[in-house]
Amino acid sequence: MKYIFGNWKENNTLSDVNAYIKEFKKQSLPTDVHYGLAVPYLYLQKMNKKLSKKCEIGVQNVSFSEKGEYTGEISAKMLSDFFCSFSLVGHSERRQKFKETNEEINQKVLKCFENGIMPILCVGETKQEKDEGKTKKVLKTQLTKGLSGIPLSKQFIVAYEPVWAIGTGLTPTPKEIEENIKYVKKVLEENIKKIGITVLYGGSVNPQNAKELLNASCVDGALVGGASLNAKKFVDIGKNLANVRR
Repeated sequence: MKYIFGNWKENNTLSDVNAYIKEFKKQSLPTDVHYGLAVPYLYLQKMNKKLSKKCEIGVQNVSFSEKGEYTGEISAKMLSDFFCSFSLVGHSERRQKFKETNEEINQKVLKCFENGIMPILCVGETKQEKDEGKTKKVLKTQLTKGLSGIPLSKQFIVAYEPVWAIGTGLTPTPKEIEENIKYVKKVLEENIKKIGITVLYGGSVNPQNAKELLNASCVDGALVGGASLNAKKFVDIGKNLANVRR
């Protein structure tokens, strides 16, 4: 099974959502690809109602607290009332623009587990960190701190997204992707004591480059940004991934 998750970010109006649902339903989905979409909170219930049989529906962020004086925050407990399947946690834009720390991200992961929501932990290095040869150090820190204290029985997904490749059109080489995802799995096995965790690649993935970027056997799928805003392109990425020979 291959996994394709989309991240709409702060995009789409209600009319866009209606058009997307209509277009997505027209698509013929490959049987060996699992699709998921992280949508704005406002559209969680509607998307679940219309697409949950074809596509897993989740959100892009979750609060580190369960309740309290946190104006504007939405807790995992609230999301569970609306059958939220998963939540992205620690996306680079949350780390960079909202200054989220590894400790806050860890609290979000734990809250997801407590409320039956699968976290997709996002990790990745900046261009400066890459140039300074710190990629593996950064990944290990983000993984070990972000997943500290997690129940060993719980399942999660990790998305490796080099910050410098998100929305820039730049991508690592397939060899770099393979090397870094193998390292992520090594850290999970040795430090978190978890084997067989799904690890995705994210960063400027589109239908044209998906097969090349995701070819390595250690790459379990993709976390897609801009291309997931177009239903056909999003599905086509999965089709191309389904054609990768293992």
